[in-house]
Amino acid sequence: MEITRDDIVKEFELETEELLDGMEQSLVALDAQPDNAEVLHSLFRGAHTLKGSAACLGFNAMADYGHELEDVLEALHTKELRATSDLVSLLLRAIDLWRLLVPAAISGADALPPEHVAMLKELADAATPGDGKAKGKKGAKAGAKTAAAEATEAAAPPSGDNAALPDRAPSVAQAAAQHARTLRVQVEHLDRIVNLTGEIAISRSRLDNLLMRPEYKQFEDLRDAHRDSERLQLELQEQVMKLRMVPIGPLFKQHVRTVRDLALSCNKQARVEMHGTDVEIDMAVLENIRDPLMHLVRNAIDHGLESPAARRQAGKDPSGLVTLRARYQSGVVEIEITDDGAGLDRASIAARAEERRLVPSAAALTDSQIFELIFLPGFSTAKIVTEISGRGMGLDVVKRNLDALRGAVEVTSKPGVGTTITLRVPLTLAIIQGFSVGVGDETYIVPLESVVECTELPAGERATTDGAGIINLRGRALPFLRLRQLFHLDTAPVARESIVVIRHELGEAGLAVDHLFGEGQVVLKPLPRGLQRIGGIFGSALLGDGRVALILDVAGLMRRVHAAGVDGEAPAKGDPTSETTIATTATPAAATPA
Repeated sequence: MEITRDDIVKEFELETEELLDGMEQSLVALDAQPDNAEVLHSLFRGAHTLKGSAACLGFNAMADYGHELEDVLEALHTKELRATSDLVSLLLRAIDLWRLLVPAAISGADALPPEHVAMLKELADAATPGDGKAKGKKGAKAGAKTAAAEATEAAAPPSGDNAALPDRAPSVAQAAAQHARTLRVQVEHLDRIVNLTGEIAISRSRLDNLLMRPEYKQFEDLRDAHRDSERLQLELQEQVMKLRMVPIGPLFKQHVRTVRDLALSCNKQARVEMHGTDVEIDMAVLENIRDPLMHLVRNAIDHGLESPAARRQAGKDPSGLVTLRARYQSGVVEIEITDDGAGLDRASIAARAEERRLVPSAAALTDSQIFELIFLPGFSTAKIVTEISGRGMGLDVVKRNLDALRGAVEVTSKPGVGTTITLRVPLTLAIIQGFSVGVGDETYIVPLESVVECTELPAGERATTDGAGIINLRGRALPFLRLRQLFHLDTAPVARESIVVIRHELGEAGLAVDHLFGEGQVVLKPLPRGLQRIGGIFGSALLGDGRVALILDVAGLMRRVHAAGVDGEAPAKGDPTSETTIATTATPAAATPA
């Protein structure tokens, strides 16, 4: 297969992104360990590789910019400069500007913008120590050869498929070889494949129902062939789902720079530890936790960690620690954000909640209930509004994103020890384990991770037609909702109703239904735009008989229970409060105050 220049440029773009990310992380590490020779060597090697690759592709402005940055890194490498915090900050800004040159160079621009020219002057000044030795060395080096010429001399002679590409950089060629067995797939294509596997499963289920009829008992061979196709279909589905899985490590590593820059702006010291970076998660889930993770890391620095002086007085290391950890746990992924700061101020949170009349009296609330208040929209204990926090906006995003993922958030905190916030999210959004229930002729699916148990509705409650009530479940009060009234279904009640007990971070509740169909795997399909605001519904799924089942939104239903179920009163039909808005209603959860 012929390799074109466009192929090389695409590979260069990917390689550049990876190398710049690596250089950024190395610079943050250098800030903590200024004399680490391995980190210095990695930085210099990354800059040299990028400079040479850009020159070989004819991106001369980019190459010249990298040449100046390389001079500073060489001075660090040879100990002529020391990696002070100010110098590291300058180099991080230089990396940010280098990123901007990549799309410009690919689009044909080959001149440095004014801000890049200004950065080159700052880099030149930084690479010139007071005694002038580096300046003389730099001048001699620049006079010997240009960056483009230096890189071209290193290029391998063209041959074979590359004969028409004399400007191919060796590093890019090596990267192309290393990625030869890697395929990048557009998300839209992958989603279509997932939908097709789901439709295959539905078709197989319909065939299975037909083959189980008494009149087809003699077709044993046909049933065996069908079971074999089922095995293959499940294996295909498993492999397709693996294509959607990506490691969480790159997302974690993005926050190394965030922690450093934020700590400097707050006059604090902080470092990051990461564990479980190889844990894989669905790409759609990863995108939905990107903003929550950013807000939680920012709050850990701004609110969690104390100043260096306060930490010394408390007998702590003046540099605070933020730990990011991911792990698999009972079919979900747990992501922890931990800081070793002062912990949450329970008294301040309670006082603020009472001031805003969110609770009648905070004294009767447990710590976990107090911490849940922090995620209410606009809630903040900060007395001064800054660029980082104080408006109470960020943490509401965390809760809304977690609800959209059918996830949960939990907070634990100890005064003087620190705070841990745990996010629990599903491995994937494309396929879920569900528990099917029936009301009249309709089928609904409850996400299986939310189902605790099933029990019979007590006889005393069957005679009522209320949409909500309370039953005695082994000595404790359990509020419940009737799905028949909630969705205004015009079907006659059955003689014997069942209760599906569901659990959410807000507590437990029951759903009164007519039939229990059992658990199974379903392919989640989003609701059409016009139906996305229907209360209590998260998505839809196709059943084996071709009908559509609605997937219940447990978070929305739990909010509905709290709004109407506890007092046993059901809202009148047509009452706007009878519907729970899924995507726009925020619920309290736990995190550090914004």
